[in-house]
Amino acid sequence: MYYFEEHRKSYMEIGKIYFWTATINNWHKLLSGDVPKQIITGSLSTLSARGKITVYAFVIMPNHIHLIWQMNALNGKETAQGSFLKFTAHAFKNHLIHNDPLFLPSFSVKAANKNYEFWQRNPLAFELTQKKTVMQKLQYIHDNPLAEHWQLTDDPVKYHYSSAKYYETGIDDFGFLNDITAIF
Repeated sequence: MYYFEEHRKSYMEIGKIYFWTATINNWHKLLSGDVPKQIITGSLSTLSARGKITVYAFVIMPNHIHLIWQMNALNGKETAQGSFLKFTAHAFKNHLIHNDPLFLPSFSVKAANKNYEFWQRNPLAFELTQKKTVMQKLQYIHDNPLAEHWQLTDDPVKYHYSSAKYYETGIDDFGFLNDITAIF
């Protein structure tokens, strides 16, 4: 059985593992600072603690995120990824209202159900079924901060908002990571 997000072509089936990418609307670098990153990790932590998701890997870039995760259950009447996107969007809005109100209009939209849109529609969900692909995506996630375009670090383990340190040292600074290699 598939659970669809309204207005989204991307879907995830409960119980399966996916590589997932979500991008900030208009590629704005909303996630450059620590507070927006902490909003994301806080939401992942909450959903994980409530058993709605299992997080295997992640990286938070200045304008997008990559995850390897599994949906375990609906969060009330909505999907866990829907809850994640909605919660983080509300938190981003509140953060900008109080800390960077001049940046907030960058996310303004004319829609009946909202005034701002922080995440682009149709995040990418790619089901992971083979060890080779899992390892490629895991490497891609951890190497993302090294990319020439970003140059956020010279060592993936040093980039805090990523699961690279967990896979290298076994230390989970976030309290929600699970080892994907135990499954594949």
